[in-house]
Amino acid sequence: MKKLQNSLYITRQGSYVHKERETVVIEHERKKLMQVPIHSVSGMFCFGNVLVSPALMGFCGEKGVNLAFFTEYGRFYGRLQGEKSGNVLLRRAQYNANKTTSLEIARSIVAAKLVGSRNVLLRHQRNHGPTDSLSNATKHLAASIRQAKHIDNLDSLRGIEGDAAARYFAVFGELINAGSRNDFLFAGRNRRPPRDAANALLSFVYSILGQDISAALNGVGLDPQVGFLHADRPGRDSLAQDLLEEFRPWLADRLVLSLINRKQLRAKDFITESSGAVRMTDEARKTLLVSYQERKQQEVMHPFLKEKVPIGIIPHIQAMLLARHLRQDLEKYPPCVMR
Repeated sequence: MKKLQNSLYITRQGSYVHKERETVVIEHERKKLMQVPIHSVSGMFCFGNVLVSPALMGFCGEKGVNLAFFTEYGRFYGRLQGEKSGNVLLRRAQYNANKTTSLEIARSIVAAKLVGSRNVLLRHQRNHGPTDSLSNATKHLAASIRQAKHIDNLDSLRGIEGDAAARYFAVFGELINAGSRNDFLFAGRNRRPPRDAANALLSFVYSILGQDISAALNGVGLDPQVGFLHADRPGRDSLAQDLLEEFRPWLADRLVLSLINRKQLRAKDFITESSGAVRMTDEARKTLLVSYQERKQQEVMHPFLKEKVPIGIIPHIQAMLLARHLRQDLEKYPPCVMR
């Protein structure tokens, strides 16, 4: 099992990150802000105008540190990857997976996502009472889960997942407490760019979490770009997007709702550009990243391993379980379904 290590999130514009012996140094305007040993870092995430020295890039590749670059909005630019790890036979099994295997994996992932989405709605209803719209959405998701478990066509499965996601996000705004709704009006999912504060938060967390998953897949020797649910597309880590579906409801969505409902973020923490795009301020981004990192440290009972693990290593566990399934050491891939 991969040890849980810290990730560095560099958001201050104009920062310079470089190598000093066996450490990573972060400077701003020639002032040293932080210095950490490379062995304590599993990933570095740079947002916007952040300069990384070539020596550090090579050092990260040598030490297996995931180095990823994003826009200020959190949209993924690219990632530096060191020497490939893992067994070539595993990648061949991944590339040569037949339609039956691919469909079974995709079906498990979609079912896990829908169960997670339904649990988010049920949790809100237990705490705040049901409404007709939430009850109807919950029933629709339950029906979609039953369909997804037995569908025999990948395109139909994608259709079920897309329809269920639309129903879920149609009522997502009701999960925002009344006192925060004026700051976080939510009329449905939008992205590229996000056009409201809630969608800006969702897109940002999805992007960060997707990179954690990509790093985990690389760590066990799988190819993040070759997926089973999402179609192959240049520049997209389709397999990472597959596994991300399992994490969206219980990790990303609930984190965003917590930040909003606890009023850790408000309307003043977001900037609307002339184009209509909405982005977070630097302080808001720091608040989100600190909360995300704290969430990764929390321990939960893994539904398949039946032992407590930090949330931050669950992507690595799921990558390992998927690799074992493709090697035929596990009969089926067990998705991560959390309550």
